[in-house]
Amino acid sequence: MTGSRSSWSGQAAFVLAAAASAVGLGNLWRFPYLAAKYGGGVFIAVYLLLSLTLGVTLLVTEIALGRYARQSQLTAFRALGHPCWGFLGVMATVVPLFILPYYNVIGGWVVRYFVAYAKLLLGCSAELGDPQVLFSSFIAAPWDPFVCMAVFTVASLAVIAVGVKNGIEKANLIMMPVLLLMAFGLAVYVALLPGAGEGIRYYLVPDFSSCGNVGKVVLGAMGQMFYSLSLAMGIMITYGSYMRRCDSVPKASVRIVAADTLVAVLSGFMVIPVLVMFASVGGDGTRQAIDAGPGLMFVTLPKVFTSLGAVGAWVGFVFFVLVLFAALTSAISMSEACVAAVCDFFNVRRTTSVMVIGAWTLVVGSLSAFGYGRWSGFKPFGLPALEFFDSAMNVLTPIVAALICVFVGWVLRPRRILAECQRGGERVCFKTFYVIMVKFVAPLLVGAILVSEICRAFGIGGWSI
Repeated sequence: MTGSRSSWSGQAAFVLAAAASAVGLGNLWRFPYLAAKYGGGVFIAVYLLLSLTLGVTLLVTEIALGRYARQSQLTAFRALGHPCWGFLGVMATVVPLFILPYYNVIGGWVVRYFVAYAKLLLGCSAELGDPQVLFSSFIAAPWDPFVCMAVFTVASLAVIAVGVKNGIEKANLIMMPVLLLMAFGLAVYVALLPGAGEGIRYYLVPDFSSCGNVGKVVLGAMGQMFYSLSLAMGIMITYGSYMRRCDSVPKASVRIVAADTLVAVLSGFMVIPVLVMFASVGGDGTRQAIDAGPGLMFVTLPKVFTSLGAVGAWVGFVFFVLVLFAALTSAISMSEACVAAVCDFFNVRRTTSVMVIGAWTLVVGSLSAFGYGRWSGFKPFGLPALEFFDSAMNVLTPIVAALICVFVGWVLRPRRILAECQRGGERVCFKTFYVIMVKFVAPLLVGAILVSEICRAFGIGGWSI
């Protein structure tokens, strides 16, 4: 593959693309769920503190690595003059390669609900009468989950095939502003509903009595921040490789964190008040409604929308358009990390790489798509395929992040990253803080995430987040 490397048209385009990658399904259901579970304002304050310290440090590191090497994560570490660390590039590529297929399966679920609400608005469907029945029958259907995953996969890869500027950049230029407007609009609408005040207080007011173990609050916030910002998935290294030399890495990192946190906090305003109101009307406990976990998005919230009457169909439709855009922007970024890796390593054209990744996604994704239906008997370590891949990648990603910190802190040296941040006369005022964070603090904190994920995956000590 010849020619110069693609690049973003400017810093705003890069921030928009990276923020779009960070804003995903985890922002829309997991952040509100964890905030409500761990003391409301207590969790939010801890999350903000960790995002502005650990989150910004890791973002600066990955983005600067990508821009310095001008390569995707697979080949970046060799390109930096340390071939013995090439294994880290392989590990960083394995993460998006295995997350993408099962993430696209969940994206297919979102497509199914988007279609269901669209049909409801057109008056030609009553299938949302019982969301629990819809969800259970859909994921166990012979072909529907695979077909929906395929539609979602083709849509995201079509954007990738067009290129960085004409595809990813232009798609995010449309989807991200619309996503933010819908999130803000839904948050305002929910806040104005009668009785929403109790839910807003439940969400925002610090409750030290219900947040439980302080360690779990910190680890829950740290884990949410880690995965929400698309860290250790090769995405930020790849996106950084398209960043112009004249743009500011630190400023871009702070803006990405700000955009990601804004959507997460807005999601709490959308979700928690209606759950509290629904729980009080239905007679169920608020905690029971919140503790629905992933089912919160596909079962509990559709029940809430149904309880709103005729307007609930419109609220549900807008919500799932918002969810669909969030899922697509994240899938596009993961797909790009995989596509760029194939292009850089095999020196092939983008269209060829897109077809390879598309085939990989459909084949590996079929294990998760059929995992609750025709292939439900396939349960590695006793888990459905989707849950197995999710648990495995949740353990692998902090390992990759810790190794990146070790590589930058002790092999490449932080001064190389700081020098990259100072290109074009940029003044960096956090040098000492960055060195301490990347060499000592970040590896320890990421190690804590790793231990918590291992405990969660194997049920050690009753751990669950």
